[in-house]
Amino acid sequence: MFKTFATASLIVLATALPAAAQQRFLIERDIPGASRLTPEQLRGAAQKSNGVLRDLGPEIQWVHSYVAGDRIYCVYNAPSEALIREHAARSGFPATRVTAVSSVIDPTTAAVLR
Repeated sequence: MFKTFATASLIVLATALPAAAQQRFLIERDIPGASRLTPEQLRGAAQKSNGVLRDLGPEIQWVHSYVAGDRIYCVYNAPSEALIREHAARSGFPATRVTAVSSVIDPTTAAVLR
């Protein structure tokens, strides 16, 4: 499974979110040595992921991913966790944990509205 992952890449920007895919998910992928993947390996991973996304259709979109230590954290938009897991199965990338996002906050969340 890791070999499959090392031959793909992980950063793609999402386009407009289709009406049917209104849920955002965080995917935690346990990938030993993820931080040591080369730019070529990451490019290959993105190409593999993009191919599977094309096959699955426009309801699922990869927003971006973070590589940190032995994990890759991905942000996806999709109508269901099942579709996220289908992408993981077809692409060979583990989906160790899939969590639906309930809210997004940032520094502007602290602003007082008047």
